Amino acid sequence: MPNFCAAPNCTRKSTQSDLAFFRFPRDPQRCRLWVENCRRADLEEKTPDQLNKHYRLCAKHFEPAMICKTSPYRTVLRDTAIPTIFDLTSHLGNPHSRHRKRIKVLTDEEVQKIKERRLESSIEQLLSNKDCDAQDDSENADDIPQLTPEQKDLREFLRSSFEVMVLIGRQNFPFSCNAREDEMRSEEERFLTTGNFRALIENRINAGDEFLRRRFETAAVNEEYCSAVQQRQLLEVCERCVREEILQQVRECRFFSIVTGELVEFPEGEHLPVFLRFVDQANSLREEFIEFLSFEGEEVAVAERLETQLTKGWGLSMEHCRGQAHAGSGILGTKMKVIAAQLKEKYPMAVITPTSTCALNVHLANGMPLTGVQDVMSVLKKTNAFFKASPLLQSELDNAISILCQGNIEKESILKEGSRSTWTDLHNVFEMAVELMEPLLLCMDSIHDNEDLKWNDQITSDAYAISEALADFEFIVTLVILKNALSFTRAFGKNLQGETIDVFFAANSLTAVLHSLHEVSDNLEVYHEFWFEEAVSLATAMEIPVRVPRLFLRKQQAVETMEIQAESFFKEYLTLPVMEYITQEVKEIFSENHLKALKCLSLVPAVMGQMRFNTSEETHADIYRSDLPHPDTLPAELHCWRIKWKHRGKEVSLPCTIHQTLQHSDVKFFPNVNAFLKILATLPVLKLDGSHGETAQRRLQAYLMDTAVNQRCKNLAVLNINYHIKTDLEEMVQCYLKTYPEECESD
Repeated sequence: MPNFCAAPNCTRKSTQSDLAFFRFPRDPQRCRLWVENCRRADLEEKTPDQLNKHYRLCAKHFEPAMICKTSPYRTVLRDTAIPTIFDLTSHLGNPHSRHRKRIKVLTDEEVQKIKERRLESSIEQLLSNKDCDAQDDSENADDIPQLTPEQKDLREFLRSSFEVMVLIGRQNFPFSCNAREDEMRSEEERFLTTGNFRALIENRINAGDEFLRRRFETAAVNEEYCSAVQQRQLLEVCERCVREEILQQVRECRFFSIVTGELVEFPEGEHLPVFLRFVDQANSLREEFIEFLSFEGEEVAVAERLETQLTKGWGLSMEHCRGQAHAGSGILGTKMKVIAAQLKEKYPMAVITPTSTCALNVHLANGMPLTGVQDVMSVLKKTNAFFKASPLLQSELDNAISILCQGNIEKESILKEGSRSTWTDLHNVFEMAVELMEPLLLCMDSIHDNEDLKWNDQITSDAYAISEALADFEFIVTLVILKNALSFTRAFGKNLQGETIDVFFAANSLTAVLHSLHEVSDNLEVYHEFWFEEAVSLATAMEIPVRVPRLFLRKQQAVETMEIQAESFFKEYLTLPVMEYITQEVKEIFSENHLKALKCLSLVPAVMGQMRFNTSEETHADIYRSDLPHPDTLPAELHCWRIKWKHRGKEVSLPCTIHQTLQHSDVKFFPNVNAFLKILATLPVLKLDGSHGETAQRRLQAYLMDTAVNQRCKNLAVLNINYHIKTDLEEMVQCYLKTYPEECESD
């Protein structure tokens, strides 16, 4: 049951707020003061025991000094706390409103007595606080080291410097003011010429920061105000403190999953963005960016570097890692598969899953180690980005669609709407691409011809490169085979990115998907014949000749083998490896542990209701049994959990997602279910919901789009992407003094 605030004109309740709620005291004297200050006549008739049992006041009615936070999870009142903050007038604006908590009208004599009592209480409390403070000061005086004036000045300078550094990071200011000159400098020189840092310091001085002015004026003529080394140290401490704020929450929650993205280019080389996914203390699912990891070396070295950073660098335990998802196409995708497999071999509970932000079919195609497939994926991305560059280009494509879809208004509308979206990320990307092939080629040829001199040289050059790729039969046949081969996983992948009930049913339909894939492989010759005919038909409509790839013909001439037909070639070198890869990859991704975890989504009440509360989580719950607080009581708790929702009131709706279930007030009475749901939520395959969503991924993309490669800085990127994380300047100062004691002594 939620707690409601007993104060008049206060509608807060515990399920809608993070505020603490406090019982009325049992002490008769204090309880009487609480009731008097509440000004509710109906409470005067009740005993202190009744008030203590049935009534609460929220923290908004107490002075902040009266509230003590003994731990991150426990808030209590001081023994002498009296509520003094009440709204006794807002109901007057609506005299016809009805108030269950009626306010008592006081006489002048009663008002005077209350004032006298409050004055006496305030004086006693003030004297008591002074005595306590004096005693604490005398006890702690010997423990706190006295700071010299130089040390105080240094701390104040560091505080101001950190404030400037945080501003630079959050606002994404580059260190250097001149990007062209920055390209010619080394990394060390960029720090030596950090115009923006110095400019912001000077701005603070001009704005009236007397301390910085005195420090600057008293510095020696040849002394650097803040050297390049010190600036780097300040920046590293800023990054470390922001990261530590996130990692502390991950450690408190124990279980997490690893998510990596596409490689990011920095002046010092390519780096891998690393995210951590976890459920915080407020039961909200989070996916936060942590760091850019160097991607130098072989796959084994990168895997060891990632593991070392997670354990020794960030203080996490890989034994608590429950999932991993790695984005990447082409060579990166192949390397990440090796890295993921190595981590899973060492930590079997870290199941490999696709990311919730990437369609399964796109994920499968990105990972195929076939040159033709990777060429298709690259051209499709370039094509989509080409038309996103200008509305005029999109209008040109719309005209081409209208020309080729004359008389078919429905198809024309679907293609135009689809082409305006980021269709390369959709589940039906290959179906959409096949339908758009003719309009795309017509549009690209028109832009390249540039008869109206409408386009600049860069656009016409890009259009020509794309049209050359589209007009290749190898591209067409690869696209058609991908469309047909991945049609068996399209609905399955779409359900994986759907609602919780869809994911649950997808996990139970994997057997049917694999059966279909095996059926195609067993009858590959028949299926390939139909798919190849479709590719030939499309190529004929686009006036593209059917032929074997030129590179293969050159190799064939070198070994002087017999001539090979196009249909046989593409069956052996394209259709067969594509089907083998898809079947094997689906089996590896949806391993036994992964499927068991997804089938436990029946713990979500809406899924239980859909199954008419006839679920059997016990058969799959063994996967996380050792992670539960009370594993011995799990069967009984699961039974009670089903009964609770099966016999709920008619007005009670069933939570539809893990997030909604975790936010329910009664979940805390089911500790095993609560822990189980939190672990399930960390799996990267499940879509993010709640207030945080996929903001970390979006902020990373925004940073990359807004920042040129030569202006990128890993430390500043962490500050910019995590601008929502609170920063404690005093903590940064302490961290700096502890990390660089020699710098402090020399200063």
